[in-house]
Amino acid sequence: MVKTWDQLEELQPAILRMIKNSIVKNRVAHAYLFEGMRGTGKREIGLLLTKALFCESIIDGFKPCEDCHNCRRVNSGNHPDVHIVEPDGLSIKVDQIRNLQAEFSKKGVESLKKVYLISGADKMSVSASNSLLKFLEEPSAETVAFLLTEQPQQMLPTILSRCQILAFHPLSPQAMIKQLVENGVESVKAPLLAQLTNNLDEALKLNVDEWFAQAQKIVLKLYEVLEKNSLEALVTLQSEWFQHFKEKEQIHRGLDLLLLIFKDLLYIHLDKQEQIVFKGESERLKQFALKTSVRRLSIQMSAILGAKRKLEKNMNPQLMMEQLVLKLQEGSSFV
Repeated sequence: MVKTWDQLEELQPAILRMIKNSIVKNRVAHAYLFEGMRGTGKREIGLLLTKALFCESIIDGFKPCEDCHNCRRVNSGNHPDVHIVEPDGLSIKVDQIRNLQAEFSKKGVESLKKVYLISGADKMSVSASNSLLKFLEEPSAETVAFLLTEQPQQMLPTILSRCQILAFHPLSPQAMIKQLVENGVESVKAPLLAQLTNNLDEALKLNVDEWFAQAQKIVLKLYEVLEKNSLEALVTLQSEWFQHFKEKEQIHRGLDLLLLIFKDLLYIHLDKQEQIVFKGESERLKQFALKTSVRRLSIQMSAILGAKRKLEKNMNPQLMMEQLVLKLQEGSSFV
Protein backbone atom coordinates (compact mmCIF):
# COMPACT_ATOMS: atom_id res chain seq x y z
CA MET A 1 0.00 0.00 0.00
CA VAL A 2 1.62 3.23 -1.24
CA LYS A 3 1.73 6.05 1.30
CA THR A 4 2.14 9.72 0.45
CA TRP A 5 4.60 12.13 2.06
CA ASP A 6 1.88 13.60 4.29
CA GLN A 7 0.76 10.14 5.50
CA LEU A 8 4.31 9.08 6.33
CA GLU A 9 5.04 12.40 8.01
CA GLU A 10 2.35 11.56 10.58
CA LEU A 11 4.19 8.32 11.39
CA GLN A 12 7.83 9.48 11.36
CA PRO A 13 7.89 13.31 11.49
CA ALA A 14 11.53 13.65 12.59
CA ILE A 15 12.76 11.32 9.82
CA LEU A 16 10.78 13.13 7.13
CA ARG A 17 12.03 16.50 8.38
CA MET A 18 15.65 15.35 8.01
CA ILE A 19 14.99 13.90 4.56
CA LYS A 20 13.22 17.10 3.43
CA ASN A 21 16.24 19.17 4.47
CA SER A 22 18.58 16.81 2.61
CA ILE A 23 16.57 17.08 -0.61
CA VAL A 24 16.06 20.86 -0.44
CA LYS A 25 19.77 21.49 0.29
CA ASN A 26 20.86 18.86 -2.26
CA ARG A 27 22.71 16.92 0.42
CA VAL A 28 21.26 13.45 -0.05
CA ALA A 29 23.74 10.92 1.38
CA HIS A 30 25.14 8.12 -0.77
CA ALA A 31 24.09 5.50 1.79
CA TYR A 32 21.41 5.39 4.50
CA LEU A 33 20.79 2.82 7.20
CA PHE A 34 17.16 2.80 8.31
CA GLU A 35 16.91 0.93 11.60
CA GLY A 36 13.79 0.23 13.62
CA MET A 37 11.02 -2.24 14.36
CA ARG A 38 9.05 -3.90 11.61
CA GLY A 39 6.14 -1.74 10.54
CA THR A 40 7.70 1.64 11.33
CA GLY A 41 7.77 2.76 7.68
CA LYS A 42 11.42 2.06 6.75
CA ARG A 43 10.68 0.59 3.33
CA GLU A 44 7.93 3.10 2.51
CA ILE A 45 10.18 6.06 3.35
CA GLY A 46 13.06 4.56 1.36
CA LEU A 47 10.78 4.36 -1.67
CA LEU A 48 9.42 7.85 -0.95
CA LEU A 49 12.94 9.34 -1.09
CA THR A 50 13.61 7.27 -4.22
CA LYS A 51 10.57 8.84 -5.88
CA ALA A 52 11.74 12.29 -4.83
CA LEU A 53 15.08 11.62 -6.57
CA PHE A 54 13.45 10.53 -9.84
CA CYS A 55 10.23 12.59 -9.83
CA GLU A 56 9.57 14.66 -12.96
CA SER A 57 7.20 17.11 -11.22
CA ILE A 58 8.55 17.54 -7.68
CA ILE A 59 6.23 19.50 -5.37
CA ASP A 60 7.58 22.32 -3.15
CA GLY A 61 11.11 21.21 -3.95
CA PHE A 62 10.95 17.93 -1.98
CA LYS A 63 7.64 16.02 -2.33
CA PRO A 64 7.27 13.45 -5.14
CA CYS A 65 4.13 14.13 -7.18
CA GLU A 66 3.04 10.43 -7.17
CA ASP A 67 1.54 10.90 -10.66
CA CYS A 68 4.44 11.19 -13.09
CA HIS A 69 5.81 8.27 -15.10
CA ASN A 70 8.78 7.75 -12.75
CA CYS A 71 6.73 7.91 -9.53
CA ARG A 72 4.28 5.35 -10.90
CA ARG A 73 7.10 3.02 -11.96
CA VAL A 74 8.76 3.19 -8.54
CA ASN A 75 5.39 2.43 -6.90
CA SER A 76 4.85 -0.56 -9.17
CA GLY A 77 8.42 -1.85 -8.76
CA ASN A 78 9.21 -1.41 -12.46
CA HIS A 79 11.74 1.43 -12.55
CA PRO A 80 14.86 0.19 -14.42
CA ASP A 81 17.27 2.20 -12.24
CA VAL A 82 15.79 1.13 -8.89
CA HIS A 83 16.90 -2.25 -7.55
CA ILE A 84 15.53 -4.01 -4.45
CA VAL A 85 17.33 -6.91 -2.76
CA GLU A 86 15.43 -9.22 -0.40
CA PRO A 87 16.75 -12.19 1.63
CA ASP A 88 16.90 -15.37 -0.42
CA GLY A 89 15.56 -17.79 2.17
CA LEU A 90 17.18 -16.99 5.52
CA SER A 91 19.98 -14.78 4.21
CA ILE A 92 21.16 -12.37 1.55
CA LYS A 93 23.81 -14.23 -0.40
CA VAL A 94 27.02 -12.94 -1.96
CA ASP A 95 25.76 -13.62 -5.49
CA GLN A 96 22.84 -11.24 -4.90
CA ILE A 97 25.25 -8.43 -3.99
CA ARG A 98 27.54 -9.27 -6.91
CA ASN A 99 24.59 -9.17 -9.30
CA LEU A 100 23.66 -5.79 -7.84
CA GLN A 101 27.22 -4.54 -8.40
CA ALA A 102 27.12 -5.79 -11.97
CA GLU A 103 23.91 -3.85 -12.57
CA PHE A 104 25.43 -0.70 -11.14
CA SER A 105 28.57 -0.99 -13.23
CA LYS A 106 26.33 -0.33 -16.23
CA LYS A 107 25.23 3.15 -17.18
CA GLY A 108 21.80 4.12 -15.87
CA VAL A 109 19.07 3.17 -18.31
CA GLU A 110 17.49 6.62 -18.35
CA SER A 111 19.84 8.83 -16.30
CA LEU A 112 23.01 8.64 -14.25
CA LYS A 113 20.95 8.08 -11.08
CA LYS A 114 20.67 4.63 -9.53
CA VAL A 115 19.09 3.54 -6.26
CA TYR A 116 19.30 0.22 -4.47
CA LEU A 117 17.37 -0.85 -1.39
CA ILE A 118 18.46 -3.86 0.69
CA SER A 119 15.69 -5.15 2.92
CA GLY A 120 16.80 -7.18 5.95
CA ALA A 121 20.38 -5.95 5.58
CA ASP A 122 21.37 -7.66 8.85
CA LYS A 123 20.71 -10.99 7.08
CA MET A 124 23.64 -10.58 4.68
CA SER A 125 26.11 -13.43 4.83
CA VAL A 126 29.69 -12.55 5.80
CA SER A 127 30.83 -12.72 2.18
CA ALA A 128 27.83 -10.63 1.05
CA SER A 129 28.64 -8.03 3.72
CA ASN A 130 32.26 -7.84 2.61
CA SER A 131 31.21 -7.53 -1.01
CA LEU A 132 28.79 -4.70 -0.16
CA LEU A 133 31.50 -2.96 1.88
CA LYS A 134 33.68 -2.61 -1.22
CA PHE A 135 30.66 -1.18 -3.02
CA LEU A 136 30.07 1.39 -0.26
CA GLU A 137 33.74 2.40 -0.15
CA GLU A 138 33.68 3.57 -3.78
CA PRO A 139 30.24 5.15 -4.23
CA SER A 140 29.18 6.72 -7.48
CA ALA A 141 28.10 10.34 -7.11
CA GLU A 142 24.66 9.48 -8.49
CA THR A 143 24.12 6.28 -6.50
CA VAL A 144 21.99 6.12 -3.33
CA ALA A 145 21.72 3.05 -1.10
CA PHE A 146 19.08 2.25 1.51
CA LEU A 147 19.88 -0.53 3.98
CA LEU A 148 16.89 -1.56 6.10
CA THR A 149 17.30 -3.49 9.34
CA GLU A 150 15.66 -4.36 12.62
CA GLN A 151 18.99 -5.45 14.11
CA PRO A 152 21.86 -3.08 13.27
CA GLN A 153 24.01 -4.77 15.93
CA GLN A 154 24.19 -7.80 13.61
CA MET A 155 25.90 -5.77 10.87
CA LEU A 156 29.58 -5.02 10.25
CA PRO A 157 30.68 -1.83 12.05
CA THR A 158 32.55 -0.85 8.89
CA ILE A 159 29.25 -0.88 6.95
CA LEU A 160 27.49 1.15 9.63
CA SER A 161 30.28 3.73 9.61
CA ARG A 162 29.71 4.39 5.90
CA CYS A 163 25.98 5.05 6.26
CA GLN A 164 23.90 7.88 7.59
CA ILE A 165 21.89 6.12 10.30
CA LEU A 166 18.26 7.10 10.84
CA ALA A 167 16.45 5.50 13.79
CA PHE A 168 12.75 4.84 13.20
CA HIS A 169 10.69 5.00 16.38
CA PRO A 170 7.73 2.68 17.06
CA LEU A 171 4.38 4.15 16.15
CA SER A 172 2.34 5.43 19.06
CA PRO A 173 -0.73 3.27 19.81
CA GLN A 174 -2.89 6.29 18.98
CA ALA A 175 -1.33 6.63 15.51
CA MET A 176 -1.75 2.89 14.94
CA ILE A 177 -5.39 2.95 16.05
CA LYS A 178 -6.07 5.82 13.67
CA GLN A 179 -4.51 3.90 10.78
CA LEU A 180 -6.49 0.77 11.59
CA VAL A 181 -9.82 2.57 11.77
CA GLU A 182 -9.03 4.35 8.48
CA ASN A 183 -8.48 0.90 6.98
CA GLY A 184 -11.86 -0.42 8.07
CA VAL A 185 -11.12 -2.00 11.46
CA GLU A 186 -13.90 -1.56 14.02
CA SER A 187 -12.95 1.02 16.63
CA VAL A 188 -13.68 -1.49 19.40
CA LYS A 189 -11.05 -3.91 17.98
CA ALA A 190 -8.33 -1.45 16.98
CA PRO A 191 -6.82 -0.79 20.47
CA LEU A 192 -6.04 -4.48 21.04
CA LEU A 193 -4.40 -4.86 17.63
CA ALA A 194 -2.37 -1.69 18.19
CA GLN A 195 -0.92 -3.18 21.39
CA LEU A 196 0.08 -6.44 19.71
CA THR A 197 1.90 -5.18 16.63
CA ASN A 198 3.46 -2.07 15.16
CA ASN A 199 2.91 -3.37 11.63
CA LEU A 200 -0.25 -2.19 9.87
CA ASP A 201 -0.39 -5.09 7.41
CA GLU A 202 0.07 -7.64 10.22
CA ALA A 203 -2.66 -5.96 12.27
CA LEU A 204 -5.07 -6.00 9.34
CA LYS A 205 -4.41 -9.73 8.83
CA LEU A 206 -4.95 -10.43 12.53
CA ASN A 207 -8.25 -8.56 12.38
CA VAL A 208 -9.73 -11.11 9.95
CA ASP A 209 -7.82 -14.17 11.20
CA GLU A 210 -10.07 -16.92 12.61
CA TRP A 211 -7.19 -18.38 14.64
CA PHE A 212 -6.67 -15.03 16.36
CA ALA A 213 -10.39 -14.58 17.06
CA GLN A 214 -10.50 -18.00 18.70
CA ALA A 215 -7.28 -17.25 20.61
CA GLN A 216 -8.94 -14.29 22.30
CA LYS A 217 -11.88 -16.45 23.44
CA ILE A 218 -9.58 -19.12 24.87
CA VAL A 219 -7.43 -16.59 26.75
CA LEU A 220 -10.51 -14.92 28.26
CA LYS A 221 -11.87 -18.30 29.30
CA LEU A 222 -8.53 -19.24 30.88
CA TYR A 223 -8.61 -16.07 32.96
CA GLU A 224 -12.16 -16.83 34.13
CA VAL A 225 -11.35 -20.36 35.24
CA LEU A 226 -8.15 -19.19 36.94
CA GLU A 227 -10.39 -17.52 39.52
CA LYS A 228 -12.27 -20.76 40.23
CA ASN A 229 -9.96 -23.66 40.96
CA SER A 230 -6.63 -25.01 39.78
CA LEU A 231 -8.10 -28.26 38.46
CA GLU A 232 -10.50 -26.49 36.08
CA ALA A 233 -7.71 -24.21 34.85
CA LEU A 234 -5.43 -27.17 34.17
CA VAL A 235 -8.27 -28.94 32.35
CA THR A 236 -8.74 -25.84 30.17
CA LEU A 237 -5.05 -25.89 29.37
CA GLN A 238 -5.27 -29.49 28.18
CA SER A 239 -8.57 -29.28 26.34
CA GLU A 240 -8.23 -25.87 24.71
CA TRP A 241 -4.96 -23.97 25.20
CA PHE A 242 -2.54 -26.70 24.10
CA GLN A 243 -4.81 -27.60 21.18
CA HIS A 244 -4.78 -24.04 19.87
CA PHE A 245 -1.40 -22.56 20.85
CA LYS A 246 1.05 -25.06 19.36
CA GLU A 247 3.98 -23.17 17.88
CA LYS A 248 6.34 -21.03 19.95
CA GLU A 249 5.18 -17.84 18.23
CA GLN A 250 1.54 -18.75 18.90
CA ILE A 251 2.26 -19.35 22.59
CA HIS A 252 3.93 -15.94 22.82
CA ARG A 253 0.84 -14.42 21.21
CA GLY A 254 -1.37 -16.15 23.77
CA LEU A 255 0.77 -14.91 26.65
CA ASP A 256 0.66 -11.39 25.22
CA LEU A 257 -3.15 -11.54 25.14
CA LEU A 258 -3.22 -12.86 28.70
CA LEU A 259 -0.91 -10.06 29.84
CA LEU A 260 -3.19 -7.47 28.23
CA ILE A 261 -6.16 -8.79 30.22
CA PHE A 262 -4.26 -8.22 33.47
CA LYS A 263 -3.18 -4.76 32.26
CA ASP A 264 -6.81 -3.91 31.53
CA LEU A 265 -7.79 -4.96 35.05
CA LEU A 266 -5.02 -2.76 36.42
CA TYR A 267 -6.27 0.21 34.37
CA ILE A 268 -9.75 -0.31 35.77
CA HIS A 269 -8.35 -0.25 39.32
CA LEU A 270 -6.42 2.94 38.50
CA ASP A 271 -9.56 4.54 37.04
CA LYS A 272 -8.00 4.69 33.56
CA GLN A 273 -10.71 2.76 31.79
CA GLU A 274 -10.14 4.67 28.55
CA GLN A 275 -6.85 2.78 28.22
CA ILE A 276 -8.27 -0.74 28.26
CA VAL A 277 -7.85 -2.64 24.99
CA PHE A 278 -10.41 -5.45 25.34
CA LYS A 279 -13.13 -2.86 24.67
CA GLY A 280 -15.78 -5.43 23.86
CA GLU A 281 -15.28 -7.14 27.22
CA SER A 282 -15.25 -4.01 29.39
CA GLU A 283 -18.29 -4.99 31.50
CA ARG A 284 -16.91 -8.45 32.23
CA LEU A 285 -13.52 -6.97 33.04
CA LYS A 286 -15.08 -4.59 35.56
CA GLN A 287 -16.59 -7.59 37.33
CA PHE A 288 -13.26 -9.42 37.27
CA ALA A 289 -11.49 -6.36 38.69
CA LEU A 290 -13.71 -6.38 41.77
CA LYS A 291 -12.20 -9.73 42.77
CA THR A 292 -8.53 -8.75 42.74
CA SER A 293 -6.08 -6.05 43.89
CA VAL A 294 -3.42 -3.85 42.31
CA ARG A 295 -0.68 -5.70 44.21
CA ARG A 296 -1.88 -9.11 43.04
CA LEU A 297 -2.24 -7.92 39.44
CA SER A 298 1.32 -6.59 39.49
CA ILE A 299 2.64 -9.94 40.73
CA GLN A 300 0.60 -11.83 38.13
CA MET A 301 1.86 -9.67 35.26
CA SER A 302 5.42 -10.32 36.42
CA ALA A 303 4.60 -14.02 36.35
CA ILE A 304 3.52 -13.83 32.70
CA LEU A 305 6.64 -11.91 31.70
CA GLY A 306 8.68 -14.54 33.50
CA ALA A 307 6.90 -17.26 31.55
CA LYS A 308 7.78 -15.52 28.27
CA ARG A 309 11.44 -15.50 29.30
CA LYS A 310 11.26 -19.20 30.14
CA LEU A 311 9.72 -19.88 26.72
CA GLU A 312 12.54 -17.97 25.01
CA LYS A 313 15.03 -20.19 26.84
CA ASN A 314 13.23 -23.22 25.36
CA MET A 315 11.56 -24.46 28.51
CA ASN A 316 9.00 -27.17 27.77
CA PRO A 317 5.85 -25.16 26.84
CA GLN A 318 3.45 -27.52 28.60
CA LEU A 319 5.42 -27.47 31.86
CA MET A 320 5.84 -23.71 31.60
CA MET A 321 2.10 -23.11 31.20
CA GLU A 322 1.16 -25.49 34.02
CA GLN A 323 3.60 -23.72 36.35
CA LEU A 324 2.30 -20.33 35.23
CA VAL A 325 -1.33 -21.23 35.91
CA LEU A 326 -0.46 -22.31 39.45
CA LYS A 327 1.57 -19.14 40.04
CA LEU A 328 -1.24 -16.94 38.69
CA GLN A 329 -3.74 -18.58 41.02
CA GLU A 330 -1.66 -18.06 44.11
CA GLY A 331 -0.50 -14.59 42.95
CA SER A 332 3.15 -15.29 43.72
CA SER A 333 6.12 -14.41 41.56
CA PHE A 334 7.43 -16.58 38.71
CA VAL A 335 11.16 -15.98 38.50
